[in-house]
Amino acid sequence: MSQDSKAPPVQHPYNMANSMVDLPCAAYALELFLASHMLESEEYMNKSDPNKERLYFATGYGLIQCVKALMSFDDQDLLAAIGHTRHGNQIAQQHRKKQSSYVSRFAGYVIGSDSSGVGFIKGMTMDERHAELTYAESLFEKSLLGIVYSGDWLAFIKEALNMRTTIGVYKSLLKYIEIVDAEAVARGEGPNDKSVDAHFRSGVYLGNGMLNLVLSLMPGKLQTLVELLGYKGDRHVALELLALSGGWSVESAGPAVSIEEEGVRRTVCDICLLIFHLVLSSFTFDGVDIAMAQKILDWNMRRYPSGVFFLFGGGRLALCRSQPLKAIEFYTKAHETQSQYRNLHHISFWEIAIANFCLWDIPASLICWRDLQAEATWSKACYSYGMAVCLLEIGGTGNIKEATKLMEQVPSLRQKIAGKSIPLEKFVARKARKYQTQGRLALPVLELGYLFLAIAHAPRIVVTTKMLPEVEKLLAKLKEHESDPKKYEKGQGYADDLCLAKFLEGVCCRYVAYPDPDAIVDENDDCGISKTEATSRAKSAFEAVFLNGPKIELDHHLVYHAHYELGRLLSREGDDLAAKAQFDLVLSGKGAEVNSSGKKGKYSMEQALHMRTHAAIDALGRHRPL
Repeated sequence: MSQDSKAPPVQHPYNMANSMVDLPCAAYALELFLASHMLESEEYMNKSDPNKERLYFATGYGLIQCVKALMSFDDQDLLAAIGHTRHGNQIAQQHRKKQSSYVSRFAGYVIGSDSSGVGFIKGMTMDERHAELTYAESLFEKSLLGIVYSGDWLAFIKEALNMRTTIGVYKSLLKYIEIVDAEAVARGEGPNDKSVDAHFRSGVYLGNGMLNLVLSLMPGKLQTLVELLGYKGDRHVALELLALSGGWSVESAGPAVSIEEEGVRRTVCDICLLIFHLVLSSFTFDGVDIAMAQKILDWNMRRYPSGVFFLFGGGRLALCRSQPLKAIEFYTKAHETQSQYRNLHHISFWEIAIANFCLWDIPASLICWRDLQAEATWSKACYSYGMAVCLLEIGGTGNIKEATKLMEQVPSLRQKIAGKSIPLEKFVARKARKYQTQGRLALPVLELGYLFLAIAHAPRIVVTTKMLPEVEKLLAKLKEHESDPKKYEKGQGYADDLCLAKFLEGVCCRYVAYPDPDAIVDENDDCGISKTEATSRAKSAFEAVFLNGPKIELDHHLVYHAHYELGRLLSREGDDLAAKAQFDLVLSGKGAEVNSSGKKGKYSMEQALHMRTHAAIDALGRHRPL
């Protein structure tokens, strides 16, 4: 049966008071999209509603364009998506219940009114409630795109104010559901009010879950500012709301909500949960549940066996399990499954490049960086740098010459979001300038791999047989110049290279002693280093970084990262007090002194390190290994 024969008919003429007749159409378009038939999904929506005048076609098409723009990061795609989401927002506005007059609204302020807006929402028809929901959704999408695209703080603030409106609407809709559900319980009709349809319910859970999650992930200072405005994110509430749409729970083996009973946004909720557990877990620990991600992924993979987004999830899960070969299989299938959105291939290339770092297969990683550098638009600076360091690692006159040209380009390829530089791009630009100054970089692939968690997700046998030998080779060279560092590499960067080598030695040994808690460890692999030896060696390496830290000329971030990694090691040993002391040093900076001409202002990747350090402190004593 062809996809066209499965398509639900679009009812004509369209009546704004009966906009929900298009929900089966929106669900069909989403099914096509999630099954990797993206162009067919767009074509169906364009053919069904060419002018995008219908509520769920206008807002649904805007969502697709939003996803496309965030995949490409291209200015034209972002502008086009902003236009489509703005149009969807205007269509939703036309469908919304008209606000009361200014006189009665002013009277409400004087004599008091339902501050949650529940009374107003109760007076809406079902279609008007859906319009209220899609209005919040499209405004959220437009604001998100605007924040990514905006080149200055004025535009950022404007979009942030739109976010306030979004938050207000979502909170009111959730309050409405909670109240009518409570009333249903009081009437003895069960836990949920049957008049609230699953499509609306799933949308309210999605919006409130996402906003709570985003607010809970904000850096400390920004979070404090947002809380002053009356908005506070609760991560556990967020995860609970997102799980409600599918009926997921820790205890159950599968979802409580069937496909027949689900709301149209249920799968989007599942994807959000997977993103948190499998991607955002790189920055946080609290709430991360890989077992839950496995359940959600397995169920959706059966439903969408060729769904590219779930294949990506399978790849990320394999990486979290320290199974890079399996991850590459998933990403390769994702690459081969669809050829419609080339930007989705770039996600595969990026992930395969990192997975090959985990395997220490530098030539294979280089192939992916080349493809990204030639085609992708997210971060040309990172792609060029990734390609350059692989060329340097492989070596050879031609490769080094090509790497040198790339290093010259990296600083000028940086982008900005909301007028702010991207931390990883700042890091690679500094490294590229260092290469131009010194004509070399020490262990650049392994250092970049550390930032991408390639050491954390590498099999222990790879760490001990491929990564550590690279470190030991540099340490042996540094040892030769220990008595007279000025004879090392024309007198440039001895302390920086020594601290980098010792830091990476400490990280490698730390993961040999204590693999990532979600890793599936093959106990039959003889990595050649005992747990006791690896732990002792890691501690000695980090102490060497602290000892030589004051002599560092450029790479001051190494001392702070060493305190963080030592704290994680101490936590795995069960010494939370000592771990907390190391984390406090990272946040205060007091334990990471530099020389008198040393660090001015921020160091590389400071904000990301502080985020991870705060997350590590929160995780102490919560029975989640770091």
